[in-house]
Amino acid sequence: MKKLLAIIITLLAILPAWADSPKIVAHRGYWKAASGAQNSIEALAKADTAGIWGAEFDVWLTPDDVLVVNHNRVFKGVNMETSPIDSILAVTLANGETLPTLEAYLQEAQRHPDLHLVLELKPMVSGIEREDEAARRVAEMIEAYGVADRTDIISFSINMCLTFKKVGPKQCEVYYLGGNIAPKEIKRLCLDGIDYNGGDLDAHPDWIQQAHDLGLKVNVWTIDKPESKRRYTDMGVDFITTNTPTE
Repeated sequence: MKKLLAIIITLLAILPAWADSPKIVAHRGYWKAASGAQNSIEALAKADTAGIWGAEFDVWLTPDDVLVVNHNRVFKGVNMETSPIDSILAVTLANGETLPTLEAYLQEAQRHPDLHLVLELKPMVSGIEREDEAARRVAEMIEAYGVADRTDIISFSINMCLTFKKVGPKQCEVYYLGGNIAPKEIKRLCLDGIDYNGGDLDAHPDWIQQAHDLGLKVNVWTIDKPESKRRYTDMGVDFITTNTPTE
């Protein structure tokens, strides 16, 4: 009985630490387990297989109004913002996949109902009208595929954040990536949190507590070293985005 009581006391002591641990987001999917193919459908699937909480990926709107998943505006000589979809779909990733559309990505996501999706809306040099159109189309597709309750939206474009907040599903939380806006202003803009890089939070460590006091959440990126993950965990962030999600 004494041994059982000791075990219970130990579990009670460590449960709060578990509850407070940041959720882990695989940056561009779990691509280190997927032949180095960032933002591939394989990387999305393997994030779920590895038991990672969420997978982050990047979305562009092509000139012919197709949503595609890729990080860089220009990839293998093809411009996501100005090239027609036929040219984009001719591009292959490092694992041999065709560069995916968002529709294909969400079809795969439906096979992984426990995986959280962190969708980055990429800013568009063609103007805010195209940004608004991208936000609207993403919102419609998220609704159509039934993943709104497990999708967060992030963007460096404050315009895209605000547009999605207006037109997107209410279940989706929206986070600003830019690192240059204090939590009180993020709250005033009715966004749900900040998603800032480690350097921004190191420069403003008080923003973490300020965000929490305002009911906002905090993500930090891109944190790969175990000791850095521990440091930001101690600082109280809610999420850690990383290229090494299992380390």
